[in-house]
Amino acid sequence: MIQVKERIRAYLWKKIKDTYPLTWEDLQLSVPPDASMGDLCFTFPFKLARSLKKNPRQIAEEIATALSGLEDLEKVDIAGPGYINLFLHRPRFFLEGLRSLAAPQLQPQEKKIIVEHTNINPNKAAHIGHLRNACLGDTLVRCLRYQGEQVEVQNYIDDTGVQVVDVVFGFLELEKKSLSEVESIADRFDYYCWDLYTRVSAYLAAHPEAQPRKAEILRKIEHGESPEADYAHYISRRILRAHLATMKRLGITYDVLPCESSILALNFWEQAFHLLRAKKGLSLMDSGPNQGCWVMKLEGDEEKEKVIVRSDGTVTYVGKDIAYQLWKFGLLERDFYYEPFLQEDGHIIWITTSEPRAATPSFGRASKVYNVIDVRQSYLQKIVAQGLRVLGYEKQADKSIHFSYEMVALSPKSLQELGFELSEEEKGRSFYEVSGRKGVGVKADDLLDKLEIKALAEVAKRNPELPAEDKIRIAREIACGAVRYFMLKLARNSLLIFDFDEALNFEGETGPYLQYTAVRLNSIFRKLEAKEGFTRGQLAALMKTESLRLESLPEKEKADFWELVVLASQFEEAVDQSIISLEFAHLAKFAFNLCQKINGYYHLYPILNEKNEDLKQVRLLTVAYVLEVLKKVLNLMGIPLPDKM
Repeated sequence: MIQVKERIRAYLWKKIKDTYPLTWEDLQLSVPPDASMGDLCFTFPFKLARSLKKNPRQIAEEIATALSGLEDLEKVDIAGPGYINLFLHRPRFFLEGLRSLAAPQLQPQEKKIIVEHTNINPNKAAHIGHLRNACLGDTLVRCLRYQGEQVEVQNYIDDTGVQVVDVVFGFLELEKKSLSEVESIADRFDYYCWDLYTRVSAYLAAHPEAQPRKAEILRKIEHGESPEADYAHYISRRILRAHLATMKRLGITYDVLPCESSILALNFWEQAFHLLRAKKGLSLMDSGPNQGCWVMKLEGDEEKEKVIVRSDGTVTYVGKDIAYQLWKFGLLERDFYYEPFLQEDGHIIWITTSEPRAATPSFGRASKVYNVIDVRQSYLQKIVAQGLRVLGYEKQADKSIHFSYEMVALSPKSLQELGFELSEEEKGRSFYEVSGRKGVGVKADDLLDKLEIKALAEVAKRNPELPAEDKIRIAREIACGAVRYFMLKLARNSLLIFDFDEALNFEGETGPYLQYTAVRLNSIFRKLEAKEGFTRGQLAALMKTESLRLESLPEKEKADFWELVVLASQFEEAVDQSIISLEFAHLAKFAFNLCQKINGYYHLYPILNEKNEDLKQVRLLTVAYVLEVLKKVLNLMGIPLPDKM
């Protein structure tokens, strides 16, 4: 649809630009409220009427003549006081849609884009809240790449942060384990550390006298001193591998893992601090509650200030983030060293290091950066952008995009299913926030395991003849689809309340419903090949046909055909709008609506037993077209397409 719209606009613009006081932006196409009024509509005659002091209908009639001869249009009507309604040439439109399936019409806008997402503290297992970040970020990456962008995916690893410090504290002070004893833990290490982290949080809350020791551990880790830094390195790397394995279950991967330890060791902050001081972007406070701190005055409110460097000389989280953001744009005049960390299906995931290495890939130097971080970090993300503005990097600040989203909470019912005891007051609440410190949350792998077990039972019931390994593979694909759609289907700034019954529902507005629709459509062509010998190669050849006899369709079917084709043709517009708004619920809703439409269409207009060859050809091509669009949208949402369900 995008290509057709642009062709119509360009054709008309060339004809009228020298006659009427219009801009290119004025020639926007909208959709009439009823299909009987046309497929597209121009409304700009009303704007012209005000400037030309003429009747808008008269203007519309004049302009309509300029559209004559355009092959994309079957007819042009003037409606009401001045609407220009356009009726597309249906066979031409549909056949062009079939031919353009392999060639996306979206165009790249940037030289290079960095998307930073996931960013789980490497101190315990990933939980369901982390999945929303990763699914949103990965869907953005897939859509940008579909648009033709060069995208680099980063997963920031805070391997020297206080969360890692807490686990190091737990091993050293509570469990009194040597590093070799930690290394010999055979249990799931990320789960083990989940429980340990909860214990440490409770212990520190009850024993404030332990805080100096925790502060000492933090200082030693930041300065790379043994044995504390050795514990932190081992713990963070082992848990990081567990996180990557969890994300791989959802088809999510990364290009590079920038580590906070590398930022500290390579003095990134010192360079950023030097640049900010030179531009007078930081002030040393000589009195007040922030005495001895370096602060940044807040843009628009000089009375407020944000501490960037504490009075003890340690840099805050946002300070390191400013340095990291400068590096992403290639503005820091420093770089990391890199080494391979993991290889997944031929793809190397690199990790930063402070030690020089032989020839390695180049990362960073983006023209646009998306930081996928929850809405609670909005204030700090504004500070990061302000740091760039202070240094005169207005363009880069404008292209520092905070892709925010609301948190994931748990329903009281879900908490009880997990074995948590709730007070009467808590039972009456509509949701309960996930808390890693309290150990309250659904571990991501536990959620996937539960989904896979349920899916496996359903697959085995429907397809008892399948080999066991095929059943397991399909169950995993269904579980992945269930989670990914669940994480996308609500607006990103809506609180996502996780409930087991909803997440495990295989009907309605769910990932498995989308997968089932695609599997059902695929089965039509398998059955057609088995029954009539009509192969996929013959289907591919048919999709290149130059003629289509739509006149053979009954009126009701003709209307249903056209409504379905127009909806499917809006796929790339749904992708484009999702990227612009960062609302991938639009894409999820588009996929759901398309599945509903094609299921209704096929129920009314079967293919396998149709005797009329003209009708059969139209239906066959319609289903093939929708299936190919559905495959594309499923892939962009990271939802696998099983063989059977």
